Amino acid sequence: MSLLNKFVVTAMPLIPKAIVGRVASRYIAGTTLNQGVQTVKRLNQARMMCTMDLLGEDVKDASETHQVRDNILSILQAIGQNQLNSNVSIKPTQLGLSIDPELCFQSIRTILDEARRLGNFVRIDMEDATTTDATIAIYRRLRADGYSNMGVVIQAYLHRSEADVRALVKEGANFRLCKGIYNESPSIAFKDRQEIRNNYLKLLQIILEGGSYVGIATHDDFLIDGAITLLKKLELEPAQYEFQMLLGVRESRRDQIVRDGHRLRVYVPYGEQWYAYSTRRLKENPAMAWYITKAIFIR
Repeated sequence: MSLLNKFVVTAMPLIPKAIVGRVASRYIAGTTLNQGVQTVKRLNQARMMCTMDLLGEDVKDASETHQVRDNILSILQAIGQNQLNSNVSIKPTQLGLSIDPELCFQSIRTILDEARRLGNFVRIDMEDATTTDATIAIYRRLRADGYSNMGVVIQAYLHRSEADVRALVKEGANFRLCKGIYNESPSIAFKDRQEIRNNYLKLLQIILEGGSYVGIATHDDFLIDGAITLLKKLELEPAQYEFQMLLGVRESRRDQIVRDGHRLRVYVPYGEQWYAYSTRRLKENPAMAWYITKAIFIR
């Protein structure tokens, strides 16, 4: 990491919100549902699928979880009304996991009911490691209740993920596989970049050989190329997997993946809670320091 990058990451709390907003605008669809819908329409026209995400997490008030639930129901309805090629991603702590797992379970079940009515799908996101057991438990309880229009997320940097994947493949899970973004302890997570990459490809092979559908969520050329090699080796059809990328990230590689005939889904976040999401993403990607510097000094 260059000195400039280190400085910008360290100084992030001091950077004016307007500057962060200017840089982050390419990664956020906007603050309103309509802005999210318009972004998805543009991506659909470019032959890309989407998943819409209402920003925010770690809600501490039960009444707020009800509002979040209702907002997510509105997303599903807007997807149907506009005939968008999109599903939704939800975060358990946004729906009350930190307050009461039962509250979270009931909220997700209501969302799944509406998604099923509309013929849509819900991705249950994975958050920091303190929530992993509870999130998988809710997923399994919902599967036992007959819900199949949902999927889980596995983070490749966690030591436990291989055991989770092997068990969930046997249960017929639909996966999103990502590296993982939270700062976890070395006692539970790989820290070396290549170790994480190697584990990612190992997990991907287990998922694909097990016959499960997977969203290959990465912007890393090493992993994209490794995944394509594995897909060719296993002679899989495009309908058996998809690539996934964040809005505004690696757009040229994203476009190339689509041109090469692979299905690709773009993660489209929107909402009033854009600042926390943006600063986290900027800290994850110190190379964005140059864009922040330009936003400060170049008008």
